[in-house]
Amino acid sequence: MEVELAQGVAQQADYSMIGLFLQAHIVVKIVMIGLLLASVWTWAIVFEKFTLVARARRDADQFEQMFWSGQSLEDLYLTLGPRNNRSCAALFMAAMREWKRSQESAVRSGFAGVQKRIEKVMEVQLQKEMARLERRLLFLATVGSTAPFIGLFGTVWGIMNSFQAIAVSKNTNLAVVAPGIAEALAATALGLLAAIPAVIFYNKFSTDLSRIGARLENFADEFSAIISRQLDERG
Repeated sequence: MEVELAQGVAQQADYSMIGLFLQAHIVVKIVMIGLLLASVWTWAIVFEKFTLVARARRDADQFEQMFWSGQSLEDLYLTLGPRNNRSCAALFMAAMREWKRSQESAVRSGFAGVQKRIEKVMEVQLQKEMARLERRLLFLATVGSTAPFIGLFGTVWGIMNSFQAIAVSKNTNLAVVAPGIAEALAATALGLLAAIPAVIFYNKFSTDLSRIGARLENFADEFSAIISRQLDERG
């Protein structure tokens, strides 16, 4: 009779994700909701970063084409002035603004220290650009490292409740404990669902942004060399 009752309970149990959520303990529900929200936010960041990285590459390509087209630095400065400059263009504009300020004071004091100031300005701007590109990337790393453990916490809590149910019912039939174990394992599944994409895309975007950072550094070095030659010519 008890076996038939247990089988009837197992057949009535809803093993869909929604059903498991509705049957779960409140603590497990909180864990599931948190992991689901983390997964949704992770994908939102992923789509944003895809757009941001593609735009950064496109901006760098367009600027380098203009920079090496042969037009003067002054003309390029005037052309880029009204725009919302990013990537290499932002470094160029920051350096040119410092160059113009230095020219005004150099009439009286000479050009000593001009190149160092321009290099420092470009370094600061480069850090700002990388900070803008890397924004919210830490969230992906955090989700990737913590989501499995949060899901495991929900699983452990659910299994504890399953064992308590066994103690109350005094029935160890698998049909009795299966719904509780399924609820518990659903938390682990959600943890992995959030963590795996976060780790994959964190590694991808870290590599992409490292390449963009290297590209900005290369441009800063090239432009610093150009400024150095002009300063040597002015003697």
